[in-house]
Amino acid sequence: MRVAEYVRFDAVGLAELVARGEVTPAEVEAAAREAAQRVNPRINAIVETWPADDRPSPGATPLAGAPFLIKDFGVSMAGRRTELGSRLAGGNVARADSSLMLRFRRAGLLTIGRTTTPELAYAVTTEPVLYGPTRNPWNPRLSAGGSSGGAGAAVASGAVPLAHATDAAGSLRIPAAYNGLFGLKPTRGRVSMGPDVDEGFNGLAVHGSVSRTVRDSAALLDGIRGPEPGDPYFAEQPPRPYAEEVARPPGSLRIGVLPRAWGGRRTAAPVAEALARTVRLLESLGHRAEEVTVGLGVDWEEFVLANARLSTANLAASVDELAAAFGRPVDSSTLEPVTLAAHRYGRGVSGVEFVAALTVRNRVARSLAGYFGTYDILLTPTLPELPPALGAYAEGAEALDGLGWIDRLNDRSPFTTAFNVAGTPAMSVPVTADAATGLPIGMQFAAGYGLEGLLFRLAGQLEQAQPWSGRTPAVWAGDLTT
Repeated sequence: MRVAEYVRFDAVGLAELVARGEVTPAEVEAAAREAAQRVNPRINAIVETWPADDRPSPGATPLAGAPFLIKDFGVSMAGRRTELGSRLAGGNVARADSSLMLRFRRAGLLTIGRTTTPELAYAVTTEPVLYGPTRNPWNPRLSAGGSSGGAGAAVASGAVPLAHATDAAGSLRIPAAYNGLFGLKPTRGRVSMGPDVDEGFNGLAVHGSVSRTVRDSAALLDGIRGPEPGDPYFAEQPPRPYAEEVARPPGSLRIGVLPRAWGGRRTAAPVAEALARTVRLLESLGHRAEEVTVGLGVDWEEFVLANARLSTANLAASVDELAAAFGRPVDSSTLEPVTLAAHRYGRGVSGVEFVAALTVRNRVARSLAGYFGTYDILLTPTLPELPPALGAYAEGAEALDGLGWIDRLNDRSPFTTAFNVAGTPAMSVPVTADAATGLPIGMQFAAGYGLEGLLFRLAGQLEQAQPWSGRTPAVWAGDLTT
């Protein structure tokens, strides 16, 4: 299978070729590995590749025989390194598959490597010291987003059609927006975080994927959803597979539009214009859209402070556990300045402050739930600006404490975190692009708890009305040679 042919198919399409016997899983894997070799020197999205050790039965699942990459965070594959983007965990080799990895295997995926992440997934750009910056395939001088930036760049460049991603404050939706991909953050409790943890970042973190087509993300979520024994809670299972929802009409939806970011950050003109175009598209499809002001139940400063306390306390515990496990110091030889600052701040968070932060989480969830009683969907830009230059997030970061870093991240990505806090599903859809630069612009659609099916129906309709998978970036595997 030639790379030029390989990149024309999404993961479901490749699995269909395998099921019909037109190609073998080994031929698909070889094409994927060659595609990765073509693009990775230009974008640095993949830490390493390896031969797939699964041989799924053709046609056994909708994704059987499709190539796949896992993020270097949140999932472990037996015998493979899991370094979390950090020197603190450098060289760590997983002794066993995590529960999520077992689900990826059962889904029939051919896992061929791992993608880059910022240190401990603690940034919205992917520029770790451990393996250097990941570049945006649309413009390699720009950020690919984070923390699933490697996944986003790898999929956008054609290395693989689908990749694992995580999202605790936008880490899946931000790379989807910057790289022109579809990315859906599932409902809290939809995909098990077990067995090592019951909740990731106190329920803010979830597992998902980024993909070039909606149906790929739907098929993967079908393959990995559901609880594990001992989970503290789980979301009710959907009435039908998500893969079926993609082709179902969403009906006429009531859509509340948020043009202004929480916290007051101004939305850049190209993004505001893209939002207006999206509203017109939605109205042409029969939906009713109107501007709305959505309250979080707390003021912005309280929201940021609560998230800083939750995230840094969780980070501090993880850092201390890793340092003890590997016998390494917690200092500048193992951690980047921002991570060290967050570790110091997190160790200073008191139990009372931590519980108060959980109370804020509850207030935000209750407040947003009220708006989903009036609107089926809330629409925002995924991000208020186009992708920034590499290095922009780090400017002056050495002077920030843990709260200052979280404040910076929320200022640059003010639309995404609220839906992590509330636990509701949200997706970034590459509906349009900036006319001046050609850069993709993602729009975020959020729905009430457990309503991923509604989002997949809307996404499928948007994909049919305004297809995006035919757009290719400057760094595209189909155009390059090794």
